[in-house]
Amino acid sequence: MYRHALFACLAGLFAAACQPPSGRDANAPPLQTVENVEIERYLGRWFEIARYDHRFERGCAGVTADYALRDDGLIDVTNTCYQGGLDGPVETANGRARIADEATNAQLEVSFFGPFWGDYWIIDLAGDYSWAIVSEPEGRYLWILSRTPQIDEDTLGDRLAWLEAQGFDTAMLIMVEQWESAEDVRG
Repeated sequence: MYRHALFACLAGLFAAACQPPSGRDANAPPLQTVENVEIERYLGRWFEIARYDHRFERGCAGVTADYALRDDGLIDVTNTCYQGGLDGPVETANGRARIADEATNAQLEVSFFGPFWGDYWIIDLAGDYSWAIVSEPEGRYLWILSRTPQIDEDTLGDRLAWLEAQGFDTAMLIMVEQWESAEDVRG
């Protein structure tokens, strides 16, 4: 079900019915990405800390995203969701990503279905790659990611304040039910 909803939404990325309203102030300056991303350091597992609501993750807890470099230069993307709570059934969606801006590696495009690609912009990133914030140019999607299932409250507070300064409505964020530690992840 998770995969089918994800495919349907991404297939219709350009259809207004699938796009959520922007969670970013229309008067805010154009969204910028970070200056540089070392893709090899970005690969691996990320835990979803918070997100804007959208159809393809509705009801998901314990969400993780795993990125791995492929032989053809693309990146394998595996998103995992525990539907309805951490004890719920596991659903996965497999896709691929490509670098859209090789000067910075901060703008990627992700596809979970056929020829349709969606923007994946890394707009904030810890120097040690311990957390990241991802959106797209219009601010319709927003994710706060961490290398660990829990993020320090001070760091989260700082990032929320930063997002507000960028014109994002942080009241729209859903705080994701997440594991206590990486060792607790089942499946």
